[in-house]
Amino acid sequence: MSVSVGDLAALFGAVLLAALGGEAFLKSILGAAAHLRVSKAVAATTLAAFATSSPELTVSTVAALSGKPEIGLGDALGSNVVNIALIFGLALLFGAIRGAREDFGRDFALALGVPALTLILAFDGHIGRGEGALLLAVFVAWLGTALRAARRQRELESANAPVAGSASGGWRTLLLGVFGLAALIAAGRLFVFGASGIAAAFAVDTYVIGVLVVAIGTSLPELVTVILARLRGHDEVGVGTLVGSNLFNGLAIVGIAASIHPVSVPTAEILVTLACGFAALLLLLPNRAGLIPRGRGMLLLGLYCGFFWATLAAGH
Repeated sequence: MSVSVGDLAALFGAVLLAALGGEAFLKSILGAAAHLRVSKAVAATTLAAFATSSPELTVSTVAALSGKPEIGLGDALGSNVVNIALIFGLALLFGAIRGAREDFGRDFALALGVPALTLILAFDGHIGRGEGALLLAVFVAWLGTALRAARRQRELESANAPVAGSASGGWRTLLLGVFGLAALIAAGRLFVFGASGIAAAFAVDTYVIGVLVVAIGTSLPELVTVILARLRGHDEVGVGTLVGSNLFNGLAIVGIAASIHPVSVPTAEILVTLACGFAALLLLLPNRAGLIPRGRGMLLLGLYCGFFWATLAAGH
């Protein structure tokens, strides 16, 4: 059975829209963050992570509303593996990244705990609306804690003069946000159309297509953010964005998708995804010298290759 040109065109168009929309929305969020006077690390873990996770949010929501929440589940969990194993692995090829172990605190610990929580909730073969609500409750609690920390940081810097933004700059930020959201919503619809067609053509279940195809496309904003941050010497932005994005994906996006439509969970595939995501996070921890060495990049990329083939094999 062959893949139609329409399915491929939809997938390619969705990738472009996700990249353009994610970047525009990211610039809009970071422009607003500058006026709020929060640090790059806080902005990355919360605002930037939300912006770059918007494609996963739109894909998962549209897929759930279309009665195909497995695509959204695969996209959200698969994106977590793509974020750390593939994207951070590529970033490390440019050289070691400095990061003290004390910087990997509450957010990192929660990111490690989310795969275990997801596996417990999916143990009976599905994630229902009540379990989705539980994931959303954990997400809201984490977000509230992060926002309180940001407010305390702002109060400490209250002696600094506020940055005055021009009216034209405000309008530019607003227009970027509107364009980014519109592009991301359109990308979500195209992804559902194209991914469903490819799944039917290759007789692969929708969860696997979500993990291996859709997840890469919706992770393009993270890829752009992390590589640019790496090249410009802002490593804390890259690390914060990926850890924050993992929390958004694993808690908010899976929670929203399950709340809209209960998800049937393919146990073998999800076990592979969660285990690889957990292992990838452990490889982020700095060594005693305070570095994430370049060699970890090859380990992460090898892990992603193993994840790809194991998921494909489990889906047949």
